[in-house]
Amino acid sequence: MVIDRTTNNFILKPIGIVHSGFITPQEVSASQKAQGEIEIYPEFEPGLKDIDGFSHLFVIWGFHLSDEEKLRAHPPYYPYQERGVFATRSPHRPNRLGLTIVKLLKREGRFLKVEGLDMVEGSPIFDLKPYTLRDQKLEARFGWLDSVDSDD
Repeated sequence: MVIDRTTNNFILKPIGIVHSGFITPQEVSASQKAQGEIEIYPEFEPGLKDIDGFSHLFVIWGFHLSDEEKLRAHPPYYPYQERGVFATRSPHRPNRLGLTIVKLLKREGRFLKVEGLDMVEGSPIFDLKPYTLRDQKLEARFGWLDSVDSDD
């Protein structure tokens, strides 16, 4: 990442790319079982040392197909009410960043086989972080989603 000191803007450099098989956002499955691969670029492969021991990873990635910025959103599965974009998982965000937790199935060199992808083919990966016990929040509340019937 580079910081432009004159504008205070951040410039992110992808460390890899997603191979999901989903070509359009409409194809992205709501299933937590969607499998695919995260390809880490060769120069970042040393950063994968010891990642094999973790069952789940946070993936910070980019909505590279989103060309809109909206501060209000209609969640796709709950379109009946407008919500603030920060209370949704909409791709139309000011910084177009996504955050997903995936299950790490296997590492093959610089390729990570994962489950739980919700990204389209070619999405840039900006960072990976291990999911740890510290990340569990048993007292978590789920805002407006607490009042929505779920088919999941």
